[in-house]
Amino acid sequence: MDTRFLGIAELDETPSVAVVVDVMRAFTVAARAFAQGAEKIVLAESLDAALALKARHPKWVAIKDGPPAPGFDAVNSPGLLRGLDLRGRTVVHKTTAGTVGALAVKDAELVLCASFVVAEATARALRSHVADRVTFVVTGEDGRADEDLACAQYIALRAAGTSADPAEFLRRAAESRAARELAGGVRQGVHPDDIALCLELDRFPFAMAAASEGTLMVLRPHPVPAPNDRTAP
Repeated sequence: MDTRFLGIAELDETPSVAVVVDVMRAFTVAARAFAQGAEKIVLAESLDAALALKARHPKWVAIKDGPPAPGFDAVNSPGLLRGLDLRGRTVVHKTTAGTVGALAVKDAELVLCASFVVAEATARALRSHVADRVTFVVTGEDGRADEDLACAQYIALRAAGTSADPAEFLRRAAESRAARELAGGVRQGVHPDDIALCLELDRFPFAMAAASEGTLMVLRPHPVPAPNDRTAP
């Protein structure tokens, strides 16, 4: 499998298969939302677009980065999302990096959105798709976010059927700039458990695939074959 690791701005063509990685915190939050019963997640292009969707669909749950704001129901924090009843709900999600990255590759044949909590399921989805070339979109810090790059590299190894010790990849994420900013109060809308929740390897058994549905880019759980064991291709 030929793999590329690119920042959003480095995307020079529409890839056939794209894995959009945002560990801290967009696609950790998305996975948790699905685990808490969300039916689908609409990836909004802007805060105004998210608010417009919320206005048209008052029962939808709108989530954004940063501190709470009028019109939004929750913030982009896995810790703060816990306890929110999302059963059967549609979530509207707008973040600084993750949702932007997914929308940048919306015309790809397959778009998977990933973080450590769905790493193995994402790797199995790639293996079942039998892709010759995969573009990993490293969304944070213009493609330099080490937590996203570490997760992307780990998934790439697992997708190739290579046994990989996750400890080093998780360490890099735990020591990343994003983790430091979350721990140090630089970012707003943060729960003390957010870093730990973002580093829960393979917490959920599904991958997440985004595709156009009408005029919207919609993320849904993507079932994958159950693994025989952790290192099997």
